Amino acid sequence: MTRYLTFDLSDGGDGITTIEAMASTGAGQHAAVMAEVKQLLDWASRHFPRTHGLVDDGMDWDHDLQVTLEPGAWHAVTLTLTGSPGFAADFIAAFGSRLD
Repeated sequence: MTRYLTFDLSDGGDGITTIEAMASTGAGQHAAVMAEVKQLLDWASRHFPRTHGLVDDGMDWDHDLQVTLEPGAWHAVTLTLTGSPGFAADFIAAFGSRLD
């Protein structure tokens, strides 16, 4: 499902899992990276449709998307997802082969 994004998973020990999806590409691949980001957010919205919001407030998942232009016209994209244990388990089941 993802060609450009790489993933890093960490468990904060407080029941909240953080998943970072990152890519740094040239301008020619930026649209494809953003399409992958959209696929991840669409997956989360479909599987946890009414529980998007602050995980500390009892929601299942939240996200932060950062897009920056780096020197040399590189586009850096970082999608940070935070999730409940249920969200993390479903995410790992769906995308586990891509997690570090």
